[in-house]
Amino acid sequence: MSSQQAQEIQSAPPISIVIPVKNEEANLALCLESVKGFDEVIVVDSGSTDHTCQIAAEYGREVVTFRWPGNFPKKRNWVLKTVPLKHDWVLFLDADERVTPEFRQEVAGILGTTRHNAFWLGYREWSLEKLLRHGDPMWKTALLRLGKGEYEHIPEERWSPLDMEIHEHLVVKGSVGVINARLEHHDKRFLDAYYARHNDYSTWEANRYLAIGDRSQLTMRQKIKYRLLMWSLFPLMYFIFAYVLKGGFLDGKVGFYYAVAKIFYFYQIQAKVTELRIRNREAGK
Repeated sequence: MSSQQAQEIQSAPPISIVIPVKNEEANLALCLESVKGFDEVIVVDSGSTDHTCQIAAEYGREVVTFRWPGNFPKKRNWVLKTVPLKHDWVLFLDADERVTPEFRQEVAGILGTTRHNAFWLGYREWSLEKLLRHGDPMWKTALLRLGKGEYEHIPEERWSPLDMEIHEHLVVKGSVGVINARLEHHDKRFLDAYYARHNDYSTWEANRYLAIGDRSQLTMRQKIKYRLLMWSLFPLMYFIFAYVLKGGFLDGKVGFYYAVAKIFYFYQIQAKVTELRIRNREAGK
């Protein structure tokens, strides 16, 4: 064992890493490189047809196959309910996300003494091979103490073909802390995959907007978004917030492209909500 490998193992906090995948050969190797030293890394595959599973095997990581039957639970909740994990803490890491040394160090110093049962994680965003240092950063709750929560259950079986929780958030028993050190979000696939994903996500968001009843368990950010979502100027308001007030313009033309993509994402949701309302009215719902 090299000194670098020994250092990686020593600095790895006691966390089970779970990486949900499907056709992620462009991203998975870099993700697995970033979690070297963690003793349990499980790749949960949904029938990949590329080299995803081969890459996981080359890194000596366990591959678990998930076949979604079309109802609850989806992939991450299925892992929490059925896959035996070694550690008390689980980190759900997407294949286009990377663990940083700063994240390892901060988490290693927190988990043994914390009273929290989950943590908010922040991400440094890459777009077109440029690190975006400004704008509105991505945050999500993805580090959980086992047995202390699961992803919210939304009755979406009739309108969502996606087999993994997308914008569902973790419903946690107890308090939620914040990890200040950032992970990295760096998708190596081409932009057509990014826009296709936004098309799927906006369909999901539109259906969820109409289907969800009790919003009391939503995060404050989600509550604000859903309260303002159907305002005609909401996408433009978000652009001003992220690109102007949060300094997205300082990231140059790539920052502009990224902010404009978010505008069109929100307009997609608005248009799809309007279309769904028309369909429901015509169907007498």
